Amino acid sequence: MLSDIRRNGTSYLLVLPAMAYTFIFGYMTYPYMLIAFQRFNYSKGIFHSEWIGLKNFEFFFRSNKAFTVTFNTIFLNLLFIVFGTLTALAISLILNELRKRLFVKISQSIMLFPHFISWIVISYVLYAFFSMDMGIVNKLLNQFGIAPVNWYTEQQAWPAILTVMHVWKGAGMSAVIYLATITGIDDTLYEAAEIDGASRWQMCMRITVPLMMPTVVILSLLSVGKIMYGDFGMIYALIGDNGTLYATTDIIDTYVFRSLRQIGNPSEAMAVGLFQSVVGFILVFGTNAITRKFFKDGALY
Repeated sequence: MLSDIRRNGTSYLLVLPAMAYTFIFGYMTYPYMLIAFQRFNYSKGIFHSEWIGLKNFEFFFRSNKAFTVTFNTIFLNLLFIVFGTLTALAISLILNELRKRLFVKISQSIMLFPHFISWIVISYVLYAFFSMDMGIVNKLLNQFGIAPVNWYTEQQAWPAILTVMHVWKGAGMSAVIYLATITGIDDTLYEAAEIDGASRWQMCMRITVPLMMPTVVILSLLSVGKIMYGDFGMIYALIGDNGTLYATTDIIDTYVFRSLRQIGNPSEAMAVGLFQSVVGFILVFGTNAITRKFFKDGALY
């Protein structure tokens, strides 16, 4: 180990900030999970606060919103995973087949740009599309003689809107990962297929896609592990405190945030966070076991 550090000192130095961040905000926070089972008192700390068992979990599970926010969290994340993965795969395959490299580079840059835009900025862009009076969508509907729609009260429309925005923002970055996987495929496979008379479509379906599957499955497994964690930044920036849309857009994270903001009890917030982590661990472990059984190359371990 020490000899490897001496040989690759620069590499270890580069990774040191990431290691420090993970240690401080990851491993050093583990003891604070205890406050999920306590009536936490800031002056007494985590080792001297009153122990109350599972009572903090009652805050969430006895709430009439528990089922709704849990369902919304899982449902929206499933939409994000499925459509995000399919879109990123399609983009990477299309870009790989294009031969004008300048066009490919420009296209990649354009598709990467949304990833770096704040959700706050996107919320204003979204409002420009869906506002009641001046929104672009309502103006287009008006051209066809359709009455304007108040989109910010249409509950059923927002899962689709949120999915489109999530895919628009993140698919470009995911496509870069898949493109990197494609560049690692042995060129001799394509040369042999071309000699055998395979078309570009056949090479794509019989060589590229199958060899990309391990990466797709691994990234999907990692996404499944976070399925109980909603994209708080996106949901709160785009929906905010619009109670009209809570039925289809309120997730565990926004619900806990509002509760913590109103009640100010960190123990209850930690209890819900611990519940999310345990369920996420079970999902990853179970999904990985199923993957290992049916598609061994795609399993994490």
